Amino acid sequence: MFIPFYVPSKEHLRIIIVGGGYSGLAALATLREHNSDAEIVLIDPRADHLKITQLHESFRRPWTDVHLPFRNLEHRFGIRHIQANIQLDEGLLKQSNADRVLVADNQLLDFDYLLIATGAAFRKLEKGERTLDLDDFIAEPGPDLLDRHFQSGGGDGNYLTVVGGGATGIQFLFEIAHFVRERRIPCRLRLTDVEDAPLTQFNAKLGRYTEARLDDLGIEFMPGHFFRNQTADRVVLERRETGEPVELPSSLSLLFVGKSPLSRQETNWFGQVVAEGTTLDRVFAAGDCSRYRVPGSNSFSAQTAIRKGKLAARNILRHSGRIKLLEPYVHQDIGYVVSLGPADAVGWVASQRNVVGGSPAAAVKGIVEAQYDLLLAGIDTYLL
Repeated sequence: MFIPFYVPSKEHLRIIIVGGGYSGLAALATLREHNSDAEIVLIDPRADHLKITQLHESFRRPWTDVHLPFRNLEHRFGIRHIQANIQLDEGLLKQSNADRVLVADNQLLDFDYLLIATGAAFRKLEKGERTLDLDDFIAEPGPDLLDRHFQSGGGDGNYLTVVGGGATGIQFLFEIAHFVRERRIPCRLRLTDVEDAPLTQFNAKLGRYTEARLDDLGIEFMPGHFFRNQTADRVVLERRETGEPVELPSSLSLLFVGKSPLSRQETNWFGQVVAEGTTLDRVFAAGDCSRYRVPGSNSFSAQTAIRKGKLAARNILRHSGRIKLLEPYVHQDIGYVVSLGPADAVGWVASQRNVVGGSPAAAVKGIVEAQYDLLLAGIDTYLL
């Protein structure tokens, strides 16, 4: 595979990638595929790359399947990983673009190109002793978290409440449903959401399919309610229409309320950051932390993050070459599949009106995940 309009110069490139998520690693793999000599530094506060779209599968797969140590990537791609957290604002980016220097872990790092791929933080609700959110499942395997809860007395004929009917909440809910059934844990499940149906960001058929599966598994659905609090044995909700409080039995609440970035880096059509009205030619952004100029997709999805990362990497290489003819971002999502447990899923492919469910949808999701694993192994099967 080659990059059109990329004519390498003799310059030895020094590239810094801030963020080791889907977008950052897609950029890393693309850069290394087309430039074996570039000096690449990856900065991320974690020790591992997390396959966040597969995290719910930790209820039935080894924890190591969704965690890839950055030290493995250092050896595989010939890069350097610095475990550090960097706060970047427009002023700092403008200064870094001018000086081509970034400070990380008390080190001065010179660069030719800087790629920001830090992702988007999710909204956080106040947590109590019997409340968990995505951070907890990132830090510890889901089975361990729930086993500890059940051993402490929770779940004895009581409810677990999942808050959030988006893709993340739905995927965790169905995995937990199969987990408690296989373990014969006497625990009932409830889903609550402020919306009137699950998966409202998609075609309504996805929500109807999901509700049918909730009924099949005996999972209670409470639409049109805000989450307010979780006590030792009760969850406190609030009716959206009236503001009336509702208390229901619940020994644990799991909060999955979606992504809500505090800020996103604005870019031009090519992924170059636009800060305070100025285009930074040596600073690119990709992934959930970026908002590319339309017509390309800016959805919070792994496929969009991967496509942004690959495009930013290609344009970094083009800009470093002799022609400097950059590629505009025009990617549109070609599908989205939500897992409903080990052998079921629902989503759309090619067109949002083309809804697929059951084992065919689960097979599609498996293929997409395998494609990303191949990319991290150094085999790029993405057409664009």
